[in-house]
Amino acid sequence: MKKILVSITAAALMASSAMASDKGVDLVTTGQAVVFYNTVATNASGANSQDLFGNAASDNTRANGGLQLNLDADLKNGFTLGSQINYLTTLGLEKNLVNGTMQSVNGTNTNGIVENNIADDIYLSKIFIAKKIANTTLKIGRQELPKSLSPFAYSEGWNVFKNTFDAVLAINSDIPDTTLVGAYVAKTNGDGFGNNMSSFNDLSVNNHPITGAGGAPINGAIYMLTVQNSSLPMTTITASYYDLAKIQVASNEGASIAWANVAIADKSLPMGLNFGIQGGSITPEASALKDTSAYGVKVGLTPMKNLTLGVAYTSVDDGSVQIRNAGGVKTPLYTQMIADQNAIAIDNDTFLLSASYNTGDYGSVILRGTSTTDNSDAKRDYTDIELLYKVKVGAVDLLAVYMTQAWSEKVATVDAQNIARVVARYHF
Repeated sequence: MKKILVSITAAALMASSAMASDKGVDLVTTGQAVVFYNTVATNASGANSQDLFGNAASDNTRANGGLQLNLDADLKNGFTLGSQINYLTTLGLEKNLVNGTMQSVNGTNTNGIVENNIADDIYLSKIFIAKKIANTTLKIGRQELPKSLSPFAYSEGWNVFKNTFDAVLAINSDIPDTTLVGAYVAKTNGDGFGNNMSSFNDLSVNNHPITGAGGAPINGAIYMLTVQNSSLPMTTITASYYDLAKIQVASNEGASIAWANVAIADKSLPMGLNFGIQGGSITPEASALKDTSAYGVKVGLTPMKNLTLGVAYTSVDDGSVQIRNAGGVKTPLYTQMIADQNAIAIDNDTFLLSASYNTGDYGSVILRGTSTTDNSDAKRDYTDIELLYKVKVGAVDLLAVYMTQAWSEKVATVDAQNIARVVARYHF
């Protein structure tokens, strides 16, 4: 991290505001460089077959290289500036190794790849002004939203770069042991594989049945209030309420979401025991749509040095709307792994088991799996097993993942899928 002294005029242009240029401001620069590779193979036959590491038209192998630069500044008098610019490239891998991108800029062509000029490589993911008044911080502009405080409109970190939101966020800590968060959320650039990161669109709710795509746009905004309290010993309680305006279904009526999470953990508990309880519901205003309720429990422990074990269970009923992030593709459920969201978002019961061993200098190995019972008429039960290896090589964080997924019933001749992923990140 280093500081660069620039004129106040440059900082003012970045913040889209007019300020006097007779003073200076320190810009603090941080960022990351990323290489991301992902390949998928299904057991479909014929023209729909896919091979791991293949780059034929029918294959699903994607990659990106990226550079992210954060420019943050103290503008004095309690004002701060945050900005983030991103460069996304294919690194030329589409020539012989991949046939698509994990993320793009300015849309995609039929192969998921566009790099015609510099405008197809660069986008602005953050630009906000924050003001601190006593114990309240107001943040206005394009920004990330954390899952811990906004479980149904949050920035997802599974892809090359996180998605961000056009939002207004207020955080207050006047009440002892309590954080109050209010938000007005309008648009996001989060959507999934190959997403156009330069395009900010309406948020959406995903409708039943599970398809893993689409959803109903929220033509209005999302209003959120979260209360997080740690007054009880060893316990943190987080409760959120959302009002979703003008969902483009059932005559543009809205919906509300109520969700709570209780985390219990303390160093005094034996073997690092920790517990979690979550639950809530989505309530559409339209009488033709059913409420969706869900709950989950989890337990973690460290029975021996460097070994961590976990078990979780979640259940979602058969409502009209999936339990899913309105600004992305994942769920807030304890049984969410890397790629099981389509199976666990509605009308199911899911168990998760996990084990992680930290070898020290040689990295960490994580093995985890879920078993999902599909309670819908489709009865398409699901099993997902993931093996992850994380290691730091020099200053670079490396992640290698292998996933195998299986369904009890075929859809489009597919009932099994394998995914391999390799990610390298250098933070500076």
